[in-house]
This record gives sequence, structure tokens and C-alpha cells, in this order.
Amino acid sequence: MGIRELLSEILSDEGHAIQLAENAQQAREARAGGAPDLVLLDIWMPDTDGVTLLKEWQRDGLLTMPVIMMSGHATIDTAVEATRIGALNFLEKPIALQKLLKAVQQGLTRAQETVRAPALAPRPVAAAQPEEAQGFNQPNPAAAISVRGGATVAGADNHMFNLSFDLPLREARDAFERMYFEHHLGREGGSMTRVAEKTGLERTHLYRKLKQLGVEPGKLAKKGA
Repeated sequence: MGIRELLSEILSDEGHAIQLAENAQQAREARAGGAPDLVLLDIWMPDTDGVTLLKEWQRDGLLTMPVIMMSGHATIDTAVEATRIGALNFLEKPIALQKLLKAVQQGLTRAQETVRAPALAPRPVAAAQPEEAQGFNQPNPAAAISVRGGATVAGADNHMFNLSFDLPLREARDAFERMYFEHHLGREGGSMTRVAEKTGLERTHLYRKLKQLGVEPGKLAKKGA
């Protein structure tokens, strides 16, 4: 309760509108009332732990907002699992004020970028010519086209990525994230600093994410070179 009230006071002083939840059930009710701009979610709660609640939101398609996990007892494995499920960041308690404010700002910036990002309209190619189906005639280097229940995405370097829509949601998301990070690592020559800036992730979170996805920056750096 003390930490919850302290965080509420700090963030309220920064101009944020705060809604508190004492447990997972209250958090579920709050989320049912509408998606917040950002969620600070503790691991240890009296009814359901934070990772389980995060899984519920991900499973039910409710993980549409940035979530920052918090814990004073979690292991590195717990942090990796949370980021794999979809958490944006992981803060270890006691949380330094500047670290908290920085994480919150990054989360809100990510949410705003997601809202501003234009929707990418699929382009049906059921009757397309072979060259079109393979993505050779796309004027937009970041275009996506639907192809037989999937998508072909061309990166800025004209490298083609294929993603099947027949995959389970989690596998499809992991596949897309793997392509996303491989694209940026290749473009930035494997520089973790530049990739972190481009993707809006902290370096620690980026390392964890790449490890979870099985992406090896060193190999991509050589390929980009």
C-alpha cells in the first residue's frame, strides 16, 4: 500500500491521471473499463501474480497498452518471461525516482507512437502476377501484402520477410519481432546502441528480447558489414 500510494503521488505530481488497483481483480475491472495509456504492474499481488495477469491480457487481446513490471523479489528468468509475453520494461524495487520517471516517459512515448502509426492496409494479390506476389514491384519499401494466408514484408534494404497467418498468435508475434529486430540490426550494422534508440528500448531490455527470440547481433553485424 505504501509503495502504491507513493507512486501515485509522484506520478500525480508529474501531471498524470492515476487509477489504483489493490489486486489483480481490481486491475481486470479497470482494464475492462478502458485501456489506460500505461500500466505499472507488480509481480507479487494477493490474489493473482502479475505475470499470470499479463498472460491473461495477452491471451484475451487486451495487452494493447505498454506494461511496466515491478518487483523486489523476481529473478532474471521472471523478467525475461514478462518481456517475452509483452511487457515493455521491468523495474526492480526499490525504484529510483529518475529511473521510474524515465521508464514511464518511454512507455507513454511508445504508446503515442503506436497510436500515430498509420495502419498498413493489406493489398490483396489473389490474382497477382508472379512478380507482384514475390514483392518485386512494390514502390513502398515497407509495404506488406497478403499472400495465401500470410504476408510478405519488404524492408528498406529490399530484403523479403515472409510471415504466415496460420501460426498461433504468440508464434506469429515472435516471428514478426524476430524479423523486426533482424532488420534493424542489419541496417545499423549490429550496433545495439543505435538499435535501442531506433526501437525505443533500453539496452538491457533489448538484450533480453534478442536472447528470448534467438537473435544473434554478432552474426547480423557481419552480414550487414
